[in-house]
Formats: sequence, C-alpha cells, structure tokens
Amino acid sequence: MLVKRILEVSRLEISIITGLSGAGRSIAIKSLEDLGYFCVDNLPPSLLLKMVELCSQGDNKIDHLAAVIDVRGGEFFDDLNESLQEMDRGQIPYRIIFLEADDESLLRRFKETRRAHPMPSDGGISESITRERQVLRTLRGRADIVIDTSKTNVHQLREQLMEQYRSQGVMVPLEISMVSFGYKYGIPLDADMVLDLRFLPNPFWVDSLRNRDGRDDEVKKYVLGHEECKEYLDKVESLLEFLKDKFIREGRRYMTVAVGCTGGQHRSVAVAEELAYRLSANDWWVKVRHRDAHRR
Repeated sequence: MLVKRILEVSRLEISIITGLSGAGRSIAIKSLEDLGYFCVDNLPPSLLLKMVELCSQGDNKIDHLAAVIDVRGGEFFDDLNESLQEMDRGQIPYRIIFLEADDESLLRRFKETRRAHPMPSDGGISESITRERQVLRTLRGRADIVIDTSKTNVHQLREQLMEQYRSQGVMVPLEISMVSFGYKYGIPLDADMVLDLRFLPNPFWVDSLRNRDGRDDEVKKYVLGHEECKEYLDKVESLLEFLKDKFIREGRRYMTVAVGCTGGQHRSVAVAEELAYRLSANDWWVKVRHRDAHRR
C-alpha cells in the first residue's frame, strides 16, 4: 500500500496551498520555497500521495514539501478529499493553507493582471468567483490556516506566512555568504555589508606568517588574539543577530558580508572563518569564500 511505503521511509513536513484564484497562492508558494520547501505548483490531487512517496525516496530525502492545488485541476480537484482521507488514515501529517479575499479585491486583481479566471463563466469573473467559493467551501473548513489577503500586499502576505510558520516551530533561515577580500583588488560588488579590518595588526609584517593565510592556526592565533579583534567580533556578531529577524521580515533570505583587509590574505580570512564558526553555532546557514587568499 502506498501510504505504508511512505511511512516506512519518511515523516515529511507537508503543506498544501489552496484557495481562491487571485488570493496570492503564487506568493505563498514562493515564500515556502524560501523556507527550504520543495515546491510544486498546480499539482493534480490524484498525484499528491505519489509525490510524497517520491520525495521520501533516495539518499537525498526531501524533508519539506509544499504543493499548490486549485481548481485549475478541473474534475481532478475532487480527488483531493480522497487523498487527504488516505493520508489521515496513514497518519501522514500535513497542513492546509487556504488563501481568500473579498470579491472586490479579487475583481480588481483580475482586471489589473488581465488574466482569465480558471473557472470561466457566462456571467463573467464575478460569477466565476462565486462558483469557486462554493467549490472550495468544504476544503476551507478543513484548513489549518486561513489567510484573508484583501488588505495585504505581497510583502505583508509573506510576513504573515512566515509568522504563522515561526509560531509552529518552523525555522525561517537567513543564508549568510561570508566573503573575505583584499581592498587592493576591490570590494565585492554583491556585498550587503562591508567589514574593514585594516585597523588590526597585520601578520604580513611578521616574517614567519607572511606566506601563510588566515586559515593557518598561527595566523588565526595572531589575529584573533588581539583584544580589539575579540571586541570587534562580539559587536559584529551582535549586530548580525539584531539584523537577522529584520531581514527575514523584509523578505530577504540571502545576505553577503564582505570582510576586507589590505591584501585579503591574513586578517580578513581569519575573521571571516571565526564569524562563520560563531554564526553556524547559532543555527545560521553560512557559506565562506576567500576571494583573494590565493593571491601573493
């Protein structure tokens, strides 16, 4: 049995996004993609269980799955209840997110985008919206989260979704790219924040350290051992922690921090490595790249 096979291999975190056309489903699925979900748009309900099984297989198992299911599925939409009932019987956990808006807002959005309603009607868009509400009435009653987007813009909807998921214990990640560089070669163009370390003592002037870089233990000890460096690291770490929620609330998921010294070989490399270590220990997603460490 399909459900039994799924239970044997995985316990997926599954989110089903549905609701009225024009209420913001595409924004919702993009928001969940930023949360690390594997996302499928306009999934036929009859394939939901199969998709769950596929995501559970292989060495690189997917832990989070989100699927948009709406009336574009035509007569297949009725299959959703059957799929959900089978998941209930198999105790496969899932949540349903239902997006809606008032008729006036939906009409305005269809006029602005000039897109056809997926349930065409002789009575025009207004009648299509009414029919869609009727079709989705039962599903709305089953929803775990109902969001009215009548008065929200794109950013507010993203923030509302993030808050819903945070309240349910889902981590909202912010990925930090830590790039060390040398000022003599130019500041990285994609930097969101630039840290200038040229005020620190330079290992270049220590003969035994000159030809090493900041990944070397002796160089690290030299750079990080100075009291002003320790104080600077503490302040930068506190600043990044302060900014984290602000960036996430704004809808940003990536941040590039450029760490610079004169040549990009010693101080910037050591500090970038130390910052990455500290942030990783606090559940940040951190990538480190040493752009100029190989230059001499």
